[in-house]
Amino acid sequence: MASEKKSRVSVIFGAMTIGREGVEQARIHDLKEVGAMLDLFQEHGGTVVDIARVYGLGSSEEAQITHSAQDLRKHLKEFLKALKTDSIDLWYLHGSDRSTPFEETLKACNELHRRGKFKRLGLHQLHGLGSGIAYISELCTRQGWVRPTVYQGVYNAIHRTVEIELFPGLKNYGIIFYAFSPLAGSQLTGRYRRNTRDTDIEPMSRFDPNTFQGRKYRKRLWNDTIFDALDLVREAAGAHQLTEVECALRWIAHHSKLDVARGDAVIIGASSKKQIEEYLGFLEQGPLPSDVVDALDKAWLITKGTVNNYWH
Repeated sequence: MASEKKSRVSVIFGAMTIGREGVEQARIHDLKEVGAMLDLFQEHGGTVVDIARVYGLGSSEEAQITHSAQDLRKHLKEFLKALKTDSIDLWYLHGSDRSTPFEETLKACNELHRRGKFKRLGLHQLHGLGSGIAYISELCTRQGWVRPTVYQGVYNAIHRTVEIELFPGLKNYGIIFYAFSPLAGSQLTGRYRRNTRDTDIEPMSRFDPNTFQGRKYRKRLWNDTIFDALDLVREAAGAHQLTEVECALRWIAHHSKLDVARGDAVIIGASSKKQIEEYLGFLEQGPLPSDVVDALDKAWLITKGTVNNYWH
C-alpha cells in the first residue's frame, strides 16, 4: 500500500530509462534495481507509472504505429500481453496521425474502452487546441464516446508554451495535465555547459551525439540561447547554495501553473534509486526564494522565442 502523498503536486514515475542494456535511453537494466526504485516511489506516496512501447524500444514493459482502428486494436492487445494484464488505467494517443480521420481513431478507442481494455483516454503532445483537442472533445461528446481526460505535454521552468493557450483550453474541456521533462531534457541538471566536449558526455545519455536520441535532443536544447538561460539560473541558484535540479523541481511543485486541485501532475524519471530519492526530496521541499523565481522567469523570457511548441 502506498504511503500518503508527501509533495504538493502529484508525482508519476516515468519508465523511459528502463530497458535492455545497449538500447538508447535505457539506463536501468536490473529488475531488482527497478523494484527498489518503485518501492521507494511508493513510500513517497507514488502510485502511477508512465510506460510506453517506445521506452527501451519495447523492452521497458515486456515502432511506429498509426491511429487506424486496426493498428490501435493490434497495439493495445500486444501492450496488454507484454504487461501481463487485461486492462490499464490510462491509454494515450501519441501525437497526431494525419493519415487517419479522428472519427475512425476515436470510434475504435471507444470500442476498446467499452470492452474494458482501458479506463481513461489520454492525449500526448497532440497538435493544437482548436484543430485537435477541442475537435476531439466535442466529437466524443456528440457521439457519446469516451472522452480524453488527460493531456501529457512538455513543461518546465524554461519551456512554458503550454501556459498560453493549452492550459485554459484543457480546463474548459475538463482535461487535466501531466507534465513531462521537468528538467528540460537534462539541461536543468547542471551537468552540461556550453563548452562541454562530446567526449565528456556519457554514452547512451540524453545528449550523446552518437545516438539518434542524442542528436534529436541536441537539435532542440543545445544552443547558446539555452545556455544563456542556464547561466542565469545557475547564478541565482548558487547564491542560495541550491542546485539547478532543486530549483527546477521546486519550481514545478510550487511556482508553475499546474492546477493541483484539478489533478495535474508531474512525471519524473531517474537512472538510479539514489537519483529518484533526491528528486522526490526536492519536490517535497517548500517554495523557492523570490529572486530565484525571478531568475527562472527571466530564463523563460530568453528561451521563449526558440523552444519548440508543446506539440510535435
